[in-house]
Amino acid sequence: MDRLSLDDVASAVGVSSFYFCKLFKQTTSMTFTEYVNRKRVECAQAALLKPQERITEIAFEVGYKSLSQFNRSFLKYAGEFRKRMKASPGQDTSVVAC
Repeated sequence: MDRLSLDDVASAVGVSSFYFCKLFKQTTSMTFTEYVNRKRVECAQAALLKPQERITEIAFEVGYKSLSQFNRSFLKYAGEFRKRMKASPGQDTSVVAC
């Protein structure tokens, strides 16, 4: 994924970064950063369904610069994804394809 900056998004919609953050939080009940990280984790979940993919490669592909940052976000938004998948393969309907 390409790097998505707050300034670029705010500029694209024609408002200041501060105002964009305020509107985004009011509309979605989450910050812009939380939203981006959640979407990255959803893409990572879809990629993890392919057993040949390595976690490190997936983390970098979805836009994380460090594995530790990816691990923190993944745990926050996806919880115990691998344990759920091993317990009931093919049963997780919460995974979004990217």
